[in-house]
Amino acid sequence: MKVLKYKSYDPSVYLLEQILVKLGYSVVISNYFGKDTAQAVRDFQLKNDLVVDGIVGVKTWSKLLALEKGLFENTDKLLSEKDLNDFSQEYNLELALVKAINEIESQGKGFLISGRAKILFEGHVFWRELEKRNVDPEKYASEDTKHILYKKWTKKYYVGGEGEYLRLKLASNLDANPDFFDAAHAASSWGSFQIMGYHYKSLGYESIQMFVDAMQTHEREHLRAFGKFLKVNNLMVPLRNKDWDAFSRGYNGPSYKRNQYDTKLKLTYFKYRNTA
Repeated sequence: MKVLKYKSYDPSVYLLEQILVKLGYSVVISNYFGKDTAQAVRDFQLKNDLVVDGIVGVKTWSKLLALEKGLFENTDKLLSEKDLNDFSQEYNLELALVKAINEIESQGKGFLISGRAKILFEGHVFWRELEKRNVDPEKYASEDTKHILYKKWTKKYYVGGEGEYLRLKLASNLDANPDFFDAAHAASSWGSFQIMGYHYKSLGYESIQMFVDAMQTHEREHLRAFGKFLKVNNLMVPLRNKDWDAFSRGYNGPSYKRNQYDTKLKLTYFKYRNTA
């Protein structure tokens, strides 16, 4: 493919911009490589561990085309309506409730277009997980690590998408000690229902690696883990009773009010109930 950059005017720019739109970017599709496209390309490069130069060369084209292909090839990992219905019947839950949580936690999809499970890395949880393993996080806290290692929750370091895997990789490799790998993966939420990795043991997985491997296979595994989580944490009853506060506190943590999780869940539930 032709190398493209800001102010390029070529038919291949049209293809580039079509792919960017499919990947979720808001750009004008034309034959002209404008500022909107340049910004989208830089963001794409940043989130996919590429050189951030705004130039669409061989490596950027390769990643773009691979991901576009993935848009149509990863459907074999997705939940079906039957999966959700079976789960609802097994646990005596309204289908609208299950769909609502699924949408809020992962926008209705548990995999990225690359085929990897959707994750969110939490630097404050990484701090706690290191402490659990008798590692002093203070020794590793610096200006260079502030986006992956911090004491208090903040969303300002979230990057979303593939970029979260970059944060996870940086945290895992912060030290050769294998505890860092385990702590980093335990500090990430995984899949359709964004279950934190540190729950792996209570959910019946022998190791964090086994939990992560399961999350990479199919959204059906995400759903199974979700069911286990609800049972282990006694959240079935408040969910069945639509006790939004109690469920949100148990599922999303004490900061749920700050995120308006209970309100979002209630509104999304009614959306699905009214379209059933």
